[in-house]
Amino acid sequence: QVQLVESGGGSVQAGGSLRLSCAASGYTYSLYSLYYMGWFRQAPGKEREGVASIYNGGSTTQYADSVKGRFTISQDNAKNTLYLQMNSLKPEDTAMYYCAASSIRGGLVLAPQRYNYWGQGTQVTVSS
Repeated sequence: QVQLVESGGGSVQAGGSLRLSCAASGYTYSLYSLYYMGWFRQAPGKEREGVASIYNGGSTTQYADSVKGRFTISQDNAKNTLYLQMNSLKPEDTAMYYCAASSIRGGLVLAPQRYNYWGQGTQVTVSS
């Protein structure tokens, strides 16, 4: 099993920045069995959408078009921590942000159904 705990959400004005963190814990074997780590978000009344993903232990990343050039996903393997640096935030970025991990082979890396471990979420609110 893998446990994920997000932190770093909050309220910010448009144009501001936030950095989300996600601490992963569990059996060493479980952590090494993960293929991808990702960030997702869900706004009220909308479906959960993929924001960014990173190949676990590697550098291959993928971003949703809506956040390219503004958000950066990274990880510190020594700390088992995933990050999402969010710059130039817009009101439409307001959502609950979730950290997720996938031990499932195949599938789109930004598709929620590919991920089998989820954190509880952290709220990000951007005011205009």
